[in-house]
Amino acid sequence: MDSKAQELELLQKIDRSKIPAHVAIIMDGNGRWARERGLPRSAGHKQGVETVREIVRYSNYLGIKVLTLFAFSTENWKRPPWEVNYLMSLPEQYLHSELPELVKNNVRVNFIGDRKRLPQQVCAAIDKGLQETRNNSGMVLNFALNYGARAEIVQAARLLAEDVRQGVIGTDITEEQFSAYLYTGRLQLPDPDLLIRTSGEYRLSNFLLWQLAYSELWFTRTYWPDFNRLHLLQAIYDFQQRERRFGKS
Repeated sequence: MDSKAQELELLQKIDRSKIPAHVAIIMDGNGRWARERGLPRSAGHKQGVETVREIVRYSNYLGIKVLTLFAFSTENWKRPPWEVNYLMSLPEQYLHSELPELVKNNVRVNFIGDRKRLPQQVCAAIDKGLQETRNNSGMVLNFALNYGARAEIVQAARLLAEDVRQGVIGTDITEEQFSAYLYTGRLQLPDPDLLIRTSGEYRLSNFLLWQLAYSELWFTRTYWPDFNRLHLLQAIYDFQQRERRFGKS
């Protein structure tokens, strides 16, 4: 069966009224994809951007409301300087080439993470994306750049503690109040319904640790550069077969 026939078959199986509202993806395996082909790691990252283009377009087509992509973690600074510089250039390149289409397709760009270490040109590209899509009401494309969940939680605790100290809120803190101090809370984004991780790794890697408490997890051995709409459809189909109980029996 060719890929188009497989796509149509999966689309017939999927309940379009029960598409997960928020899908988060750990995009992993670019380096291994390149190594297995005798290519430099940069080739894997470049091909990974092409996958981002396809998955963003198809997610919007499917009616996903929020797509969060883990693009660069706080731990990725430990990589060789040339690779860090290359990775830092990719969001800028993507937004430069895709922003007109994102605007046209009513996609709104968002960002979570610590901006302080990001290069000026990356911040400028993010700000342009935020500004030009701020009035869009369709899918939210949320990039996690220089993001780490533990750092996010610590920052939220500090902000909350300061508001308690100043009497803005009381000391009887609820989960909902704490969530509001996280990056996602400040952007009023719902917690992910579905987390996808590529490349065969089975860990969260310091990604959205608070928000993923009751998310459904879907892992594939496929490297991110080879991930396509069929994999996304399969993840959504598998998600729809599960019973989400949120701790209930």
